[in-house]
Amino acid sequence: MDNESRPVTKASLELGVLLAIAGGFHDAYSFIGLGGVFANAQTGNVVLLGVEAARQQWAAAVRHVPSLLAFVIGVVVAETLSRPRVAGALRYPARFALVLEIIVLGVVGLLPRGVPDSLIVVMIAFTASVQVTTFRTLIIWPYNTAMVTGNLRTAAQAAYQAVADHDAEAVRKARSFLIIIGSFTVGAFAGGWLTLHLGRHAIWISAGVLTAALGLFLFEEHRGLWRERIRRGLRRRGR
Repeated sequence: MDNESRPVTKASLELGVLLAIAGGFHDAYSFIGLGGVFANAQTGNVVLLGVEAARQQWAAAVRHVPSLLAFVIGVVVAETLSRPRVAGALRYPARFALVLEIIVLGVVGLLPRGVPDSLIVVMIAFTASVQVTTFRTLIIWPYNTAMVTGNLRTAAQAAYQAVADHDAEAVRKARSFLIIIGSFTVGAFAGGWLTLHLGRHAIWISAGVLTAALGLFLFEEHRGLWRERIRRGLRRRGR
């Protein structure tokens, strides 16, 4: 089993917490700092587009289109990274996706004030899409690191099964998804508060969170190597 398929890395709860914090951060950052457009929550963008179009506020409605298109492009890029030939060449596609996110967000924080908000939203929406498409499993269950609706439904369903059926696995599932939802909420609060106080540079905090997520992969890889060395040493002594 390769390093990225182990639950302790790509599907771990620890990684999910960091990604959910970043997901909530990005939506708060873009909504507050970039003209009321969501970077992650494309459902929100579609609703706002429809509402503003119904009011015949065409300029306001069109603002949401670039984020939608960038999200689609991000899905295409993430799916391309997962293709066997590309994944084989990259060796660690999930890590590559995180590095790509970190670089793009780092660049966003460096952009001067004159850069249009629409371009910045496109950049963040693209990274959000890559993240959502790359990281889709929490331990053993499908989830979303950038939106709450599906996670909330799963948590409520698991909580009901835990109470009604006394299902221990459902308890674990409900607890895990509630942690992810709470992490997203923390990220949204932090993203909103920091954007109000730091402006565009606040996005570097999110890049730092994703850097910590990347560090989890490296930590687990080195821990696995040390474990293997210890096992080999014990085998040699046993002989």
